[in-house]
Parts: sequence; C-alpha cells; structure tokens
Amino acid sequence: MPEAHDLSPLGMYRKADWVVKSVMITLLVASFLTWTVWLFKTVELALARWRVRRAGRALRGAETLAAAAQGLPRRADPATFMARAVLEEYSRSDAALPQAGAEGVKERAASLVARIEGQALARLRRGTGILATVGAVAPFVGLFGTVWGIMNAFIGIAETKTTNLAVVAPGIAEALFATAIGLVAAIPAVVIYNHFTRAIGGYRMHLQDAGAAVLRLLSRDIDFRKLRGA
Repeated sequence: MPEAHDLSPLGMYRKADWVVKSVMITLLVASFLTWTVWLFKTVELALARWRVRRAGRALRGAETLAAAAQGLPRRADPATFMARAVLEEYSRSDAALPQAGAEGVKERAASLVARIEGQALARLRRGTGILATVGAVAPFVGLFGTVWGIMNAFIGIAETKTTNLAVVAPGIAEALFATAIGLVAAIPAVVIYNHFTRAIGGYRMHLQDAGAAVLRLLSRDIDFRKLRGA
C-alpha cells in the first residue's frame, strides 16, 4: 500500500528540501513586512490627512500670516512649518521691502513651501518601496522555488524509475506551493502599494492647498503693508 502523503501546507513545508523551505520562509517574511507597512502607513496617512485638513481650515480662516502661525497647533506638521518658515522669512526681509520690492520675498517663500512639501512627501513615501519590491520580486522567488522543487521531483522519478502519479505528485505539489506563497505575498503588496500611491497623491493636494493659503496670506500682508506705507 503506498505511503499516505500529508498535502496540507504545513505537511508540504516539512517535506520540502532546505532550498524550497528557505524560499517559503523568505516569502512569508516578505508578506509579514507587507502587512506591517500597511498597518503603520495607514495610521500615519490618516493622521497626516487629518492634520493637513485642519491646518488648511485654520489658514483659510486667518486674516494675517502671523495670526495663522499663532493659531496653528504647535505639533510638528508640514502646514505649521510652512506658515512659520514663511513668517520668519517675511520678518527677515521686512527692512528690505521698501527698496527691494516684494518679488524676492515671495520667491523665497515659495521655495520654502516647496521644500517643506517635498520633505513631507518623502517621509510619507518612506517604507512604500518595500511594497514595490515585494510585489515585483516575490513571484519570481516563488517561481525559483517551484523550478527547484520540480527538478527534485524529476530526480526522484529517475531514482525510483516510476511515473506513478501517486509517487511524483507530492513533490510537484510541494514545488507549486512555493509559487502560491509568492503570489500570496506579491498580490497584496501591489494592491497596497497602489492604494498608498493614490492616498499620498490626495494628501499632496491638501498640502499644496495649505502652501497656497500660506503664500496668499504673505501676499495679503505685503499689500496691506504697502497701503500703510503709502
């Protein structure tokens, strides 16, 4: 009577050789990293969106740049950095405004806003590269495990000199299991990466709105300063 084979996932893992086992473990670790990144980035993005929306409302309701900077929360977030950095630049340039005009300070303010925006987006994108790597590489790692396992199955066929399906099927099943794990690791990684790409794009729009509000307040302050000096 032929030996019964355990074709459960754990049974196939136990029967696999060390190369296929290494492939399976690597893919499981990659899947764990994917879901870890998903959890932390979901929380981080939700907090970032909430903060930038709240800051945007505060900026749109402010009458002056100083009032906006004072009214924004002291917590370190990009919109607050924008308002305070532009206010500091405006204060430093105040003495030169009557002779130099407003264009220079507006250009410097726009540069500060763009730099802070870029830094904020870079922080949010940190870690998403893991998702792209897992999504691109995991299927091929699983395929390598499958090819290796099928090679071993063919070697077993040659050694036993039989093509009985009951004999060779377990080895082939173990090999294909590696590809299945690769797909299980890769598909969620690609979906989550695309989701975060869209979410970061939406956050960028809110951040750009906040930056534009800061620059409008600066322009308004400069215009009223000219009126007072006229």
